[in-house]
Amino acid sequence: MNEVVFELSKKYPAVLFLQVEAESQQDIAESFDIDAVPSFVILRGHTLLDRISGANAQALTAAIARHAASPSINPLSKTDLAPAKAGDIVSEKETGEELEKRMRGLMTQSKVVLFMKGSPDAPRCGFSRRITGLLKDQNVEYTHFDILSDEGVRQGLKKLNDWPTFPQLIINGEFVGGLDIVQEMIDNGEFAEAIA
Repeated sequence: MNEVVFELSKKYPAVLFLQVEAESQQDIAESFDIDAVPSFVILRGHTLLDRISGANAQALTAAIARHAASPSINPLSKTDLAPAKAGDIVSEKETGEELEKRMRGLMTQSKVVLFMKGSPDAPRCGFSRRITGLLKDQNVEYTHFDILSDEGVRQGLKKLNDWPTFPQLIINGEFVGGLDIVQEMIDNGEFAEAIA
């Protein structure tokens, strides 16, 4: 596949081709839901255009041709202003006890809290997109927390809830599960009881 990508890069010089080692860049791989190696993610800015999982040269070539030929998306607005200053950064000296207290506060900020990648309007992974769709279908009001914005919370919740992946759904301050658990609860009627 390296040769295919090399040839595509010569054919489409306006396209930037990057190679990322999934094992050494796990955060990147996780944020794009990489489930096979090789995988190819086609972006325009921050917009996911296409995804090819596995060594499928024909599909990759067709996808690159299709998206390289399409016109660029025009921005909705332009500015000469510098980006706003980043929000308050939590001190790196936060103790484990302080982190746990902060996480428990986040978990109890409302009846239903979703810890996800991105936001409900702009989920940054397929699992987060799917769980927000499920919650919308169930007419559930919830707050969310973008775990990509706080590495301490991201790693801390994995330990606190003994659950290695995201999204994580919390109801009444208690960890319920991830996407598969929530889907199962909806299917068997337990979810409606849990949020009642």
